[in-house]
Amino acid sequence: MKKSAKIAISLPEKLLEDVERERQSTGETRSEFFRHVMETHLRQKRERELEEQYIRGYQKYPETEKEVAWAEATLHEALADSPWEDDDEKG
Repeated sequence: MKKSAKIAISLPEKLLEDVERERQSTGETRSEFFRHVMETHLRQKRERELEEQYIRGYQKYPETEKEVAWAEATLHEALADSPWEDDDEKG
């Protein structure tokens, strides 16, 4: 098992009641519940940071008209080879 550290936290009573109700419905221990909540929070925070970084990069270096034209031509070419429906399925 990975090394763990024990911590003590203070929560408002109402929040603790909500946590207890939620964790009991899932059958998790308090440690499991808080670990999952924190892992989820940190993963979502990292995903938001990466999305923001991507957006900033795109805004700084937007695609050129030539790149857009190439992407559109490629798309049309790819779709032309894969019709949406077979002739046998019509009517």
